[in-house]
Amino acid sequence: MLVLPCLLVAMDAHVLNLAVPRIAADLRPSSTQLLWIVDGYVFFVAGALLAMGALGDRIGRRRLLLIGVAAFAVASTAAAFAGSATELIVARMVMGLAGASLMPSTLALIRGMFTDARRRTVALGVWAASFSIGGLVGPLAGGAVLEHLWWGAIFLLAVPVAGLVLALGPVLLPEFRDPAAGRFDLLGAAQSLVALLAIVFAIKRAAVGDFAEAGVAFLVGVGLGFFFVRRQRRLARPMVDPAPFRDRGVRVALLSTALTFFALYGTEVAIAQYLQWGVGLSPLQAGMWTVPSVLAYLAAAGIGPAAVRRFAPLRVIMVALLVVAAGYALIAAAGGLFGVVAGGIVVSIGLAPAYALGTDVVVTSVDAKHAGVAGAVTETGAELGGALGMALLGSLGVAVSRLSSYGQSFEAITAAASLTMIVAAAAVLITRRRAARMT
Repeated sequence: MLVLPCLLVAMDAHVLNLAVPRIAADLRPSSTQLLWIVDGYVFFVAGALLAMGALGDRIGRRRLLLIGVAAFAVASTAAAFAGSATELIVARMVMGLAGASLMPSTLALIRGMFTDARRRTVALGVWAASFSIGGLVGPLAGGAVLEHLWWGAIFLLAVPVAGLVLALGPVLLPEFRDPAAGRFDLLGAAQSLVALLAIVFAIKRAAVGDFAEAGVAFLVGVGLGFFFVRRQRRLARPMVDPAPFRDRGVRVALLSTALTFFALYGTEVAIAQYLQWGVGLSPLQAGMWTVPSVLAYLAAAGIGPAAVRRFAPLRVIMVALLVVAAGYALIAAAGGLFGVVAGGIVVSIGLAPAYALGTDVVVTSVDAKHAGVAGAVTETGAELGGALGMALLGSLGVAVSRLSSYGQSFEAITAAASLTMIVAAAAVLITRRRAARMT
């Protein structure tokens, strides 16, 4: 049941890209409007995660999950029948706000439902794998829909899934909340939302070379973030309790997750383009050749739970990050279709336990009553890391291609991703050694 909301988020992230040409031809949006159609959802997901995590701790994780699923279905229907670019942008923003309520709610429910550490790790592995299932099903279902129906029909794919959650969720899912949470911090929620929106927007604008606009947005975001943190420290009941995040293990788990998504998001577009422009595959063929890596991710979902029975979680995360680094290095060194497919499989084998166990370390670092915010912090770090990866690795690829060739640009991007994973693994190693000295 907790997998279904994650499928909604993952499917939406992939199906829209297939429909962009038809949307552009039908609604004729401006370049700025097209940016908000494509990225507005991501902006609001990243910006609203902290606020939604705190809200779920107060009103109940199951209640917020069901409200979010219902709002997602309504907004998806509105997007399907949007008659203008403005209507579609508004619908996408509402979908982003609703989507932001789903991930921290599901994580918090897992934290409350699975008190046994081993069972919880398995549940988080399945939770993480659901995003790959959505990434597999989304493009295939979206492509089939676009072959026979209008572009808006891709948004209706979410409606039956949402209906199933709304029908079974009240029966199958227990309710958890923080009984001593107090009032919801509206000012703090607004500060975090606008600050994260501004930072993500700045990263996106920098990626397309609009550095003036990006600089202004970044300063606004950092300034609001500073005042948010300063105010939270003074509150008796802050939205985000800083105590658990003073632990080195928690901080390095957050860092490793952010860097993992930095590399993952930063290479996705480059790999898709390389398969078409460098290898010469059609879009459908390129999509089909990504299936082995998705299947490898699903197969590797059980590695983390099995490994932590014998080894410490941070040690498993470190090894998993090195496996991811080896996968990107293979893509960069081998090139061609074989290099991309084989390297992608290796990346997925390391990515599955790294992501699941990193999330587990953060979510279990707090009391169950604060699990919503902890999950939101994890997902916020992943979203910001991914946005930064798209901007910086994308800019690196453009710079190298101007000096040499597209093939060398692709090699530079994947090599940089490999180096990023090595840095993440080194951070975990240093943390483990410091912890060992203290004991």
